[in-house]
Amino acid sequence: MAFSIATWNINSVRLRASQVEDFLRAHQPEVLCLQEIKCTNYQFPEKPFRKLGYDHQAVHGQKGYHGVAILSKLPLSEQYSHDYCSMGDTRHLSVDIGIDGQSVTVHNFYVPAGGDIPDPIKNPKFDHKLRFIEEMRHLGAETNGKPAILLGDLNIAPLENDVWSHRQMLRVVSHTPVETDGLKSVMSEGGWDDLIRAKIPAGEKVYTWWSYRAKDWAASNRGRRLDHIWSAPALAKHLTDIDILRETRGWERASDHVPVIARFNIG
Repeated sequence: MAFSIATWNINSVRLRASQVEDFLRAHQPEVLCLQEIKCTNYQFPEKPFRKLGYDHQAVHGQKGYHGVAILSKLPLSEQYSHDYCSMGDTRHLSVDIGIDGQSVTVHNFYVPAGGDIPDPIKNPKFDHKLRFIEEMRHLGAETNGKPAILLGDLNIAPLENDVWSHRQMLRVVSHTPVETDGLKSVMSEGGWDDLIRAKIPAGEKVYTWWSYRAKDWAASNRGRRLDHIWSAPALAKHLTDIDILRETRGWERASDHVPVIARFNIG
């Protein structure tokens, strides 16, 4: 069975609903996980996505901030969200999806950005981010034989070639050693496989985010790999392709993140 799943920090789903529609028409993933939807559950623009065949939707929203959603062509079950750090933020949503007769858990995450100062004492936002990552360590890639996929905007670029300049970024939030070491621990302790790096060697530069602050993002190309797709090894062995849709960053009024798609041939 061919199966594909995508992640995209859309930075306001109501503002960019037509872009989501264009993406779904062009690429037809079975599942799309959105982050930073910036709306309540009742404000989520569900109807245009249903018209495209995404009848199964799970939304965990919040007025004006954060928020995650899952759109699927396949039925969803066991919907659950965890309140990381007990902050009341809508930053996590999980569902179970049946793929080729097997139940797979999908975790959709929007990890806090962490502000600008990489000091948990001086910057409460950075402290929140570090505590959030610490709590993620409880997530295993497989539970009682049921494999999982973890994806979303994790707001950390863990490897040297996940940023435009490793040396210059070491003191910049998203690539500081305390963050990258923490995320690597979540991955190793949970038994996760990094699917992007399974297809693109660690020696190659890979970005999924380019700042709005750049006058010409494409020319400067100072990107970071903040968006991730991980899975249990049992699923990773069926991975056939990874697509990073850089071209969407050039769309009019684009999100600063681009979609990432993982494709599998399961069964």
